Amino acid sequence: MTAALHVRHLDGDSFEIDVRGHTLTVDQPLDAGGQDTGPTPTELFVASLAGCVAFYARRYLARHSLSADGLSVDADFVIGGRPTRVTEITLRITPPAALPAGRFDAFLAVASHCTVHNSLTQPPSITTKLLESVSAG
Repeated sequence: MTAALHVRHLDGDSFEIDVRGHTLTVDQPLDAGGQDTGPTPTELFVASLAGCVAFYARRYLARHSLSADGLSVDADFVIGGRPTRVTEITLRITPPAALPAGRFDAFLAVASHCTVHNSLTQPPSITTKLLESVSAG
């Protein structure tokens, strides 16, 4: 499967990201010089991991005909290091009350091996290319 998205500059530190007909805005907080019109790209990075974990957890519950009522995922992260990066992410999954204790280990194993998590533990190759500028006139 191949997928694509497009990012375009709006104003200052604000950008729109088009993905499959959905538009997301990323920006920087006011104290970092942005206008705070959306989450930062780093926040979206961590959110994509937490969202993916939640999705896999919900799919596990559906496969076992268990209610997802009460399922949630919280994430904390630390930015630091050289080069600057996310150095630590802690995910806390709150399972629904319907999940039997005997399924906790399998539930956690499935949730912990979502596509985003797998992409972080086995990083993709990344190629960055500079394209020719388009004249504005």
